[in-house]
Amino acid sequence: MNSLKVQKALLLAGVAGLMMMQPVGAEGGEPNQNTLSGDRSLATDTPYLREIKLPFTTVESWRLAQSPRIAIVGVQLEATETGLDILLETSDEFSTPTPSVMDNTWMADLPNAVLNLPEADIFQATEPAPGIVRVTVANQPEAAGVRIEITGVDAPPMASISTIEQGLRLSVTPEFADHADSGEDALRIIVTAQRTEEDVREVPISITVLTNQHIEDADIDRFRGVADNTPNYTVFDATGSRFFDYYSLRGLSNFNFASREAVGFFIDDVPYDYGGFLNQNLTDIERVEVLRGPQSTLYGRSAQAGAINVITRRPSNQFEFNGTTSYSSFENFEFQGSLSAPLVEDQLFFRLSGSYSSRTGYYENTFLNRRTDSETGGNFRGQILWTPQAEWEIFFNASVDDYFTDDVPLIAIDSEPFEIAQDTRGFNDLTSNAQSLRIAYSDTNLRFTSITTRRHSNQSLVSDLDQSTLNGGTFTNEFTSQVFSQEFRLQSPETTNKLQWLLGTYYESRSFNTERDGFNFGTDALLLFGLTEGTTNLRFADVDEDLFAVFGQASYDLTDALTVTAGLRYETITSRLDSYERIFSIPGFGSQTLVSFDDVEQNGDILLPRMAIEYRFNPDVMVYGSISRGYRPGGVNFRPENDENTLTFDPERSWNFEVGLKSAWLEDRLGLNVAIFHNPVNDYQVLTFDPITTLADNIINADASITGFEVEARATPLDGFDITAGFGLANADFTNYPDRTDLEGNALPFAPEFTYNLGLQYRDPSGIFGRIELAGLGTTFFDEDNTLKQDPYVIVNARLGYEFDQYGIYVFAHNLFDTEYTTSQFPFGDTVIGGYGIPATFGVQFRAKF
Repeated sequence: MNSLKVQKALLLAGVAGLMMMQPVGAEGGEPNQNTLSGDRSLATDTPYLREIKLPFTTVESWRLAQSPRIAIVGVQLEATETGLDILLETSDEFSTPTPSVMDNTWMADLPNAVLNLPEADIFQATEPAPGIVRVTVANQPEAAGVRIEITGVDAPPMASISTIEQGLRLSVTPEFADHADSGEDALRIIVTAQRTEEDVREVPISITVLTNQHIEDADIDRFRGVADNTPNYTVFDATGSRFFDYYSLRGLSNFNFASREAVGFFIDDVPYDYGGFLNQNLTDIERVEVLRGPQSTLYGRSAQAGAINVITRRPSNQFEFNGTTSYSSFENFEFQGSLSAPLVEDQLFFRLSGSYSSRTGYYENTFLNRRTDSETGGNFRGQILWTPQAEWEIFFNASVDDYFTDDVPLIAIDSEPFEIAQDTRGFNDLTSNAQSLRIAYSDTNLRFTSITTRRHSNQSLVSDLDQSTLNGGTFTNEFTSQVFSQEFRLQSPETTNKLQWLLGTYYESRSFNTERDGFNFGTDALLLFGLTEGTTNLRFADVDEDLFAVFGQASYDLTDALTVTAGLRYETITSRLDSYERIFSIPGFGSQTLVSFDDVEQNGDILLPRMAIEYRFNPDVMVYGSISRGYRPGGVNFRPENDENTLTFDPERSWNFEVGLKSAWLEDRLGLNVAIFHNPVNDYQVLTFDPITTLADNIINADASITGFEVEARATPLDGFDITAGFGLANADFTNYPDRTDLEGNALPFAPEFTYNLGLQYRDPSGIFGRIELAGLGTTFFDEDNTLKQDPYVIVNARLGYEFDQYGIYVFAHNLFDTEYTTSQFPFGDTVIGGYGIPATFGVQFRAKF
């Protein structure tokens, strides 16, 4: 051991010595002859550190370096009427490369080529044609070939590749987002679902990706819009209220809101931990990745059903402005805008984005003679991107969300929709702020990433307690949450072909506090409840959690067609109920603590493995199979009753068995993805409710089984005409329920039997744009007894517009046929109350981009 330490010390000393021999005053690689350390004559046989060439890091890179190389001896640019031609002069013929896109950049790799220009080892041209920011042709590290990158202004350019006698010709047409056609879908879509950039067709996961262009065309600005374009994903948003949205992904929902989420939600790497804090506008989005099935190995807790990554647009090296304004039914005014530009060209960039919206309410309160459920608010995001050197990237991101809703009405399901008679004007106030710092280093040997995040959220709610014109009182709650997380990742370089590996650690600290939760009784409480005015029954709780995990994953190409992936995560979590009080107070009689607990702790740990295998019949057809483990951690109950058995609950565990197909046909005019899965769940967490107060009071554990499949298809039968479709089936049933054998075989709450979506879109070169889409779901039950349900329904949306230059004007309709449907149902005495979905709305929208 001592000799090993000596060897390490000598090695470090040697490296330090080499670093000291780099000239202090040198810039651009030339020694400073006026400094002693820069005098080459003093050590003519010792190279500078920057001159030392590292050996090949993989067998594959060494093999590529030994194979015959085709030299690119010249690069020429020729302006054309439609854009730009790039001519690559070569020493021999090579196969046509497969393109891909990342943000606004079109890319293609030539693995058996080497750039051999007489004047430089890289070719770069800035703004060679209108709409083209940059053209770069450069050698890849470790002799991995040549990469061609063409960066557009608003969207990745279109490029067709053809062989000519002297080499290759790339005919480039710049694309602006308002005029982008199906070409983006025809190119490879790059995602970061497995924490590295990959072609979405090569990821052995059932995944739906909504690109920036898709998001704009479908006018998606909430998670509901994402769900409407994703099979087996549903968001139940009652009249757009931001109080709390239930959702379901592959049959697993957040009906048990007292535990962690069933899905891991991440916005620019910031984790969101509670359904009430997810209701924000999605502004300036680059893409959304919906990963179905357990993603616990890389994402950890709250990823049992899947993970949803929202990636906003990053700061750019050129001036950008995007603005959208719309006005629709219910006096709904919305604005979204973003601005980006370099502060220091090629090195320091910023981006500002935000949204604002306001509307009158969907409901008419006949007792107060006013509309209710009105809303106002918005969000703001600021970003700074610094690239001090080619290997380093430092990215700071901060956001603020603030929304206020006038009342959150619940209505008797058998009454007239959107009409209530209540005496109380309630409200829902949601605020949140988040910050993240991402530091990334990448060279030919490895990549290192550090992600630091912090998020604080607060939600305050007041609503009518008795849901009537009597002044029975109000129901109130206020939750605050603060989450801090730190993640470190070390992984193989992107140029590694045979073996891709990743190692990481993750730490998260979370506090979730109940500032006020319960009832405030009014002047008619004596009549309704036998209690005097001013009586309160309130809960107060402080919950803290600490989580630590180490994880790793590796993918290895056994052959050119066969790849295996293995991953493992060890995670430990500690949940503490620091304090809990339920206090009953009567005016004139003082307060009495009915229930009190302190320092209740629940500990747990788990191993989360994942195995996957994929086989590529050709670049356009791939099949895969995977086995992965998911879980939702146990914890402490923030609403315990006077029974110590209700203080803690057990973790929920599952296995997911999945096989899938990803394919493209007819020169990429047709795409088809299929996934079949089986997901048995042990200790499924069931939220129970107090029959008197109707509040959640306990969590018990049952068993469940989920089996289903997803099909996604896209087609471009004619240029400019795109078809997208999806269908998801999830048979999610109880297999065992404590003390209730009659519930075995019942459907899980908030788990639609099936979902489907269809989009038909046409964009004409003349500027005409049209889109019609529908989203439907099957029978959905809202309770374990399967007595409360919503029958199947379908929603139809439509858009028609004209696009010219950098502008567009559109008319639109949401819920075109005014379909009535409920998004939640709960027993309330002798009746059933719940919320309705958004009614038909019609409006106009204007967009501008520079």
